[in-house]
Amino acid sequence: MPLLKIHKDAAQSGWALWFITETEQELYEISKQPIDATITSNFKRIEWFAGRALLKGLVEQCGMNFYGIEKNEFGKPSLVNHSHHISLSHSFPYVAAQIDVHTEVGIDLEQPKLKLLNIAPRILNSIELADAGQDVAKHCVYWCAKEVLYKSFGKRGLHFAEHLAISPFTMQQTGEIIAKITFRGFYRTLTLQYSVQPDYVLVRTLIKN
Repeated sequence: MPLLKIHKDAAQSGWALWFITETEQELYEISKQPIDATITSNFKRIEWFAGRALLKGLVEQCGMNFYGIEKNEFGKPSLVNHSHHISLSHSFPYVAAQIDVHTEVGIDLEQPKLKLLNIAPRILNSIELADAGQDVAKHCVYWCAKEVLYKSFGKRGLHFAEHLAISPFTMQQTGEIIAKITFRGFYRTLTLQYSVQPDYVLVRTLIKN
């Protein structure tokens, strides 16, 4: 699995990006994790193993042992035997992961596609729609940013257009955006960092130490 990037924010914090080239068996040998038997698609199994393999490497970079991942009743993943916050994202052939010991994190990786323009009215508010215009890459940043907020919140019931807000921003190859979660009396403001590459967009929680 070629490592494209690994970034350490601190001793117990960081994120990583990989490009999948391995077979399912090779990824299993790296991750050493038993797969959910309900995942029958070969494509999905490869993504599943790749995510575990990447997170295992990231956990070990933090000086810890990797014992696997478990999910709570909302489907939010966490590390077995560690209290660190984690997030995973797949968009074949890429997989991304983030970890932090203190902060609830979110990371999302997507490939810009025209279909984002069609679903935008369901996930963006009127201000966000006007700011994104017809720019597919910018729509992808917005989509990833809202996925990051959803993952960091970790509970169901959020409506992307109503409860998750992204402040308008000037599109660059790499930049920061301000994002807000407002849901039933809960309020949180986060700074997210995005990166726009020729074949993917990546957005993650920005950890400032």
